[in-house]
Amino acid sequence: MNFTSFLHNFWDNTVSGLSQGSIYALFALGYTLVYGVLRLINFAHSEVFMIGTFAAIYAWRGFGLDQDSSTPAFGLVVVYLLVGLLAAMAASATTAVVIERVAYRPLRRRNAPTLAFLITAIGASVVLSEAVGVWTRRKPVGAPPLVRQKVVFHIGGAAVTNLTIGILVLALVLMVALDQFINHSRLGRGIRAVAMDPNTAALMGVNKDRVIALVFVLGGLMAGAAAVMYNLKITGTHFFAGFDLGIKSFAAAVLGGIGNLRGALLGGLLLGVLEPYTSSLLGTQWTSIVAFVVLVAILVFRPTGILGESLGRTRA
Repeated sequence: MNFTSFLHNFWDNTVSGLSQGSIYALFALGYTLVYGVLRLINFAHSEVFMIGTFAAIYAWRGFGLDQDSSTPAFGLVVVYLLVGLLAAMAASATTAVVIERVAYRPLRRRNAPTLAFLITAIGASVVLSEAVGVWTRRKPVGAPPLVRQKVVFHIGGAAVTNLTIGILVLALVLMVALDQFINHSRLGRGIRAVAMDPNTAALMGVNKDRVIALVFVLGGLMAGAAAVMYNLKITGTHFFAGFDLGIKSFAAAVLGGIGNLRGALLGGLLLGVLEPYTSSLLGTQWTSIVAFVVLVAILVFRPTGILGESLGRTRA
């Protein structure tokens, strides 16, 4: 173990980890919402995210921007980012709803066993990723350099850039907004009611199918926002972009307590900083293993996660 490297890079790793963790957290919200209501691990959520990355890039291409473009003026950057964000969120939400309607709803109406849902989720994931792979000829697609990174301030010797701040702020705003929506709105109460007891909720007049569709929409919107952050941070995407990130985000959801919105935030941020810490201590070759080790450890020692509270029992 290289403790010298760990201590020397501690603040740099913390800043970069929190930025990456914000993407994990938004991504993990889709897993948490669907599991909280349906007790289903939606493995196709990784492709919901992936389609969002392509939607944003092709929306920017509509303005003549590609990976070789120069960074636009600040005013145009704001417009382009909003357009990309709207395109990605709309595409991801639409994809999520289509998956629910085509793949999961028929199984739910037939009272299919849990294994059927799991196999269908994996099948939907493969179909979507391979379809996009054929469409793009399995080549990566570059994103335009919309944000010119500038150091805003330093913390413990680590440079904090405008992109890092933007990712953190956007992620926190969206997660707080979703948390408030679930806990304080009428539709949010419907989601919590179905998560707690779907049959009783239906007797009380809650439309279960609409609630489930809404859950997929919300998860898709968060994945779309995460997709734009990913494009800005990684500067590109490919048809397999959601696979690795999906596994890590699922581990983050389990770490925080799958079915718990605030747990997704906590799990995402924790996993985000654990990866660079591990890289400094053990070497970069161990970075990708962290998510799996965390996942196994949590399932063995605390299956409910750190917070461990189900969506149906959350309180304002």
